[in-house]
Amino acid sequence: MNLLKGKREALLAPLQAVTGIIERRHTLPILSNVLLSRTAKAIEFVATDIEVEITATMAAEDTAEAKKITVGARKLFDILRALPEGADVGLVLQDKRLQVKSGKSRFNLQTLSAEDFPRLVVGEEVGTRFSIPQKMLKSLLGLVQYAMAQQDIRYYLNGLLMVIEDGQLKLVTTDGHRLAFASGEVAGKNLAKQEVILPRKTIIELSKLLEDTDDPVSIELSAAQAKFSFGNVVLVSKLVDGKFPDYGRVIPQNQPKKLKLERVVLLQALQRAAILTSDKFRGVRWVLGQGTLKISCSNTEQEEAQEELDVSYSGEVLDIGFNVSYLVDVLSNLDVAEVECGLGDGNSSALFTVPGRSDFKYVVMPMRI
Repeated sequence: MNLLKGKREALLAPLQAVTGIIERRHTLPILSNVLLSRTAKAIEFVATDIEVEITATMAAEDTAEAKKITVGARKLFDILRALPEGADVGLVLQDKRLQVKSGKSRFNLQTLSAEDFPRLVVGEEVGTRFSIPQKMLKSLLGLVQYAMAQQDIRYYLNGLLMVIEDGQLKLVTTDGHRLAFASGEVAGKNLAKQEVILPRKTIIELSKLLEDTDDPVSIELSAAQAKFSFGNVVLVSKLVDGKFPDYGRVIPQNQPKKLKLERVVLLQALQRAAILTSDKFRGVRWVLGQGTLKISCSNTEQEEAQEELDVSYSGEVLDIGFNVSYLVDVLSNLDVAEVECGLGDGNSSALFTVPGRSDFKYVVMPMRI
């Protein structure tokens, strides 16, 4: 039976949207597959890694009977990508095989039963439901996602805290050495306060799939799941069960030493200095004095780098060390002309903010050098 006919690009788009979460190696072979679910006028592409499930829907040019089948996602994607631009493609089901037809090309792919494909059961109980523009959520994620932990034993740090409170959407990430906070206003009446921790993989996929548009993304949060619906994509994610650190206590309140710095100038100075740091020790030293900020670092081969920036500062001298990667991360992900840096003493955290804005904060702990 004919499953679908369409242009190469029309098939590639939904397939590309879902295949990002498919791992290269799986204990369950079916998790390497994409579920093709045909209805009368559309086809759904579904991929899952058991924690996250992404569905992308494509309108069909033809009508066909309902049918579900799973096929190797990577192979199907690579075949479509290798076909010429604008090519007409047909997907035809023949005895437990899926034939991909285009011009004089034929590819017969092995299929597995759709019955064995694990679907995330979407819970009925929705605690909070709201929507925001896609570009706003994409921007907020970009401001914080680099500070997520990667493989921390404290599994709740390998993700992002999403808080709905007082008409605000607050996003927080931390790896124990630094913390990023960003917030934005949400439309929705009398939204109850809710906190959820989203897995790292969910955040990475969302960042890739969201577009810079005012089109809305609808967000539904329940006790065990989060659901994001936008465009022709629906992403359902399990939540991380755990207690996220109290970020309010981590953010310093009164920093006596304040500096305004040109973001790009500071970023480039740090990138140059970082050339002479070693992979194991990424320390950079800041010495703040009358009108100057000296940035220096050295390595085990006794090589040294020094940068000096003019700053409007007239307080006492401060000598403090940081992990240079943490500073480069925040400066690379901001899109502003100036940043403000609040400092205490050599043993207290630094607070990076954007002048005149309270919707972004970045805390980085000092490092012994």
